[in-house]
Amino acid sequence: MIKRLLAIGFIFLCTSAAWAILSGVITARTTQADTNLRQKIENIWGAPQIQNAPTVVAYERRQPKNESADSSKTPPLEAVSLSASDVRVNLELHHRQKGLLWYSTYSVGFDASYEIVNAASAAREFEVNLPFPSRQAAFDDLRFEVSGKSWSKAPNLGAEQISGRVVLEAGERAKVKVGYRSQGLDSWTYQFGNGVSQVENFRLVMDTNFRAIDFPDAAMSPLKKERTDTGWQLTWESRRLVSGVNITMVMPEKLQPGPLAGDIARFAPLSMFFFIVVLLTIGVVKGIDLHPMHFFFLAAAFFAFHLLFSYLVDLIAIHIAFAVSAVTSLALVISYLRIVFGSRFAFLAAGSAQLVYLVLFSYAFFFKGLTGIAITVGAVATLFVLMQATARIDWSKVFLPQAAR
Repeated sequence: MIKRLLAIGFIFLCTSAAWAILSGVITARTTQADTNLRQKIENIWGAPQIQNAPTVVAYERRQPKNESADSSKTPPLEAVSLSASDVRVNLELHHRQKGLLWYSTYSVGFDASYEIVNAASAAREFEVNLPFPSRQAAFDDLRFEVSGKSWSKAPNLGAEQISGRVVLEAGERAKVKVGYRSQGLDSWTYQFGNGVSQVENFRLVMDTNFRAIDFPDAAMSPLKKERTDTGWQLTWESRRLVSGVNITMVMPEKLQPGPLAGDIARFAPLSMFFFIVVLLTIGVVKGIDLHPMHFFFLAAAFFAFHLLFSYLVDLIAIHIAFAVSAVTSLALVISYLRIVFGSRFAFLAAGSAQLVYLVLFSYAFFFKGLTGIAITVGAVATLFVLMQATARIDWSKVFLPQAAR
């Protein structure tokens, strides 16, 4: 009996080494794919977008006789804060799969109205600069206009921003309207400014077509949340805000095939260990003579599940890949043991154990955050059943040499 256990242990260790290699290969494939594909995705679809609030700089109003002078050479008087901001953002999530990974791409509709007030006692010229949210992005239906007035200097498209100048008389107000449609990846951020910024009469309304909303730790939570037919309407509103944090929406991720297959393969020795213990216990209780070679083929059938799954997930839907791999492995084990020990042992004992410790154990990794508790409950339940089933066994006789029994 001792020699058989040692042989089974050796088979287990060799299979565990194979799983470690497979897990490493999957991780390497995933990392390499992400390195190569992420840049391509950003080039095609866009990068994470960070939309900064416009900056406003006041200049001394040029006299009529100097209208022909180059105003860009006039030194600025001061930076001016926006007196009001009314922003509307529409985020639509579009997951895209490339190889072993899903990417959280999205389209964004941005529409904002910013108010500027000339609080000085004389007319001034104000330069409004709107930074673009990303260098790697395309902007459709770009709007940058001043309501009720004309630009004193036509808007200029620079490398990273669009700028325009408007003249306001003393006490006069103007609204600058901004809008565009664009595309991004992973997250969208609205940034008030660099460092701690003061914002007055601010309102941002965000509509999403997804329900799994997520905000980073260093981001502001919305003041209001309302469910819509397709997702959420989120509202940030403040009369006067002094803050160094931003508004950020992290796009929900789909279950990642590559990391999932790697995790399942990495923890496969644990499921195989439970399976071996259960089968050995059934063998002792029922008097079934299980040879190490039986476990060699059973370990190979277990490994076939993970090998097949790891190469199917980037070709077909992840749940279909899992089902095909599970059915294949179950068929290998049951068909083999049915010939060796009969249908009853193959289906009821081995088949049930494999269903629990391979299929359900592996499927627990589909539920992020619940894998640990699922495995723990399964381990405790297994321990209870084994203890009850073997409580009356005289283990000293079980481990006697075959000739001494």
